[in-house]
Amino acid sequence: MTWNWQQPDWPNFRWDAASVASAEERFLLGAGRGWGAFQHLDKDDQSWLFVETLGSEALTTSAIEGEILDRDSVQSSIQRQLGLAADRRRIPPAEAGIGEMTVDVYRTSAETLSNETLFRWHKMLTLGRRDLTDVGRFRTSDEPMQIVSGPIGRQRVHFEAPPAGLLRAEMSRFIDWFNRTATRSEFALPAMSRAGAAHLYFESIHPFEDGNGRIG
Repeated sequence: MTWNWQQPDWPNFRWDAASVASAEERFLLGAGRGWGAFQHLDKDDQSWLFVETLGSEALTTSAIEGEILDRDSVQSSIQRQLGLAADRRRIPPAEAGIGEMTVDVYRTSAETLSNETLFRWHKMLTLGRRDLTDVGRFRTSDEPMQIVSGPIGRQRVHFEAPPAGLLRAEMSRFIDWFNRTATRSEFALPAMSRAGAAHLYFESIHPFEDGNGRIG
């Protein structure tokens, strides 16, 4: 089977911009209304809403990958990273790591993306993990990175990512595309279209041993 990254026109994604234009418009309108409402809250309520929003994002993106985290611990981790008052609870490594990464993503969202940034996020995300060989770097195993389902002996391979030897080149091209399509850049894309394409692009490369879905 030929995977998407093996196609001759990879990674030239194409989509019908007109079909998502209304969704883009609704997104921007909703974001504007939300920001306007946020400005009318007092400082304490703004802090609470900010922590709640970042915490929900951290919990949801983790749940998609099958990792169920403790909400209070995630929020406490985010509060500490933001320098806000937090309880004295002991925060497990997974909750501490995702909280730290979420805040770092927010703080650096306007900066250009780099390998070093991705490696930093991966180290945060995998805090406390002892089962991974490659932490804070691209995967190096010669074993194929596959998405598989089904019982042993009758597995079905749904997708196979590029081998480790191609990751440096693939990620260099991805980072260049990501930075060139950012807001106010030469080839800027609408927010939702860029987010969707970026997620598909990053997940297709699957550069890390684990945690690709949460970082991408």
